[in-house]
Amino acid sequence: MQVQVLSPVLIAASLRAMQPWTADSWRSRPARQQPAWPDDRQLNAVLGEIGALPPLVTSGEITELKSQLAAAASGERFLLHGGDCAESFAGCRSSPITNQLKILLQMSLVLTHASRKRVIRIGRFAGQYAKPRSVELETQGRVSLPVYRGDNINRPEFSLAARTPNPQLLLRGYERSALTLNFIRALVDGGFADLHHPEQWNLDWVVHSPLAAEYKRIVDAIGQGLQFMETLAGVRVHQMQRVDFFTSHECLVLDLEQAQTRQVPRRSGWWNLSTHFPWLGARTGALEDAHVEYLRGIENPIGIKVNADRTAAELIALCARLNPSREAGRIVLIHRMGAHQIAAALPPLVEAIAHAKIPVLWVCDPMHGNTELVLVKTATLAAVAVKTRKFAHILAELEQAFEIHAAAGTVLGGVHFELTGENVTECMGGARGLVESDLARAYHSSLDPRLNYEQALEMALLVARRV
Repeated sequence: MQVQVLSPVLIAASLRAMQPWTADSWRSRPARQQPAWPDDRQLNAVLGEIGALPPLVTSGEITELKSQLAAAASGERFLLHGGDCAESFAGCRSSPITNQLKILLQMSLVLTHASRKRVIRIGRFAGQYAKPRSVELETQGRVSLPVYRGDNINRPEFSLAARTPNPQLLLRGYERSALTLNFIRALVDGGFADLHHPEQWNLDWVVHSPLAAEYKRIVDAIGQGLQFMETLAGVRVHQMQRVDFFTSHECLVLDLEQAQTRQVPRRSGWWNLSTHFPWLGARTGALEDAHVEYLRGIENPIGIKVNADRTAAELIALCARLNPSREAGRIVLIHRMGAHQIAAALPPLVEAIAHAKIPVLWVCDPMHGNTELVLVKTATLAAVAVKTRKFAHILAELEQAFEIHAAAGTVLGGVHFELTGENVTECMGGARGLVESDLARAYHSSLDPRLNYEQALEMALLVARRV
């Protein structure tokens, strides 16, 4: 196969052309997907306040995550990245947060048991309050208003007041992120993730799931193994009482990202302390644009969303720009091609990155490329178009991803799912065989459809068999 790569000369020329980085050097580049803030003075006042508030994460946590991601790239660990498509302020309540923590814990338990590898858990929480959109305006009847961009920017209600970007929402987003992180850390440190009692992670509504028996067998096997080890050693394994959790969100609203970008004592470089793991979206991933310019200067590990239309030359240039020193654990390539495109689109990219000897962690996101629209009848019998995903297509893309990486001799070191611990009906299929008529029953996402608790656990069991 002919591999399209940039020559070392072109890569070096690209690197020489870059200007010195500063926390605001992105402002000299085209910035896509940014809100049209109506009042710069109000915006700057809010950003100044956020910049003076305590950071949400620490540089030490970020360094630890980068080390773990490097281990996953070499096949020693496995990454589970999951959570809501977009968080909402209304979702900052104990029950939704606890349920999302439960499903991520259960999925990681299944993956660890099957693979005999330690699982890295990264949640799409504590900051995923903004989303890129494909259009600037939404039209209803004769009225056109700014599109809803997430609770950090504006509100979903269709009115001029709600849809006008409001900088005060950035401050509310910071506060919600801090509350979410504080609650998760309190749960984890308080023994919520104790492997001695994984039965505490069960959700009541899934008791009658066809998967319950298989999951219980795994829990019993882990409990028996832990009890045997402690009996043999004569001590309780206290390390089994807590686990690491890391946060992530899309690097999107650059004013907000810059406000929490800082230098820290006794460490070199600049750190985005609003999250452990920012990712670069497909709509903002142009090499010379503002988001790439911002991300190249921070020390965090970076995710890059890779669509089917990304070329090998573009991807290699992007990796060179964001990781010129080729640091292990720095770059995570999250491919999201779709079940019908991955076979043609992924192999050239995998081969090119391997040929160029670029250190990356490959992760499969089988959600985004498999989104489709269906007409659903509402309670008023009116048909509305909603987004959905088919469980079979999600699984098919995952299966193909494992096969492609195995054939190339590379490591598929992680998976990414949009999921929730709630009993929603947003994706079709799975053990219960949800169909189009089920979607109207409990469709709660304001943006993209998510796997519900049962579907997510089933997917973990299926992935575990491949891992």
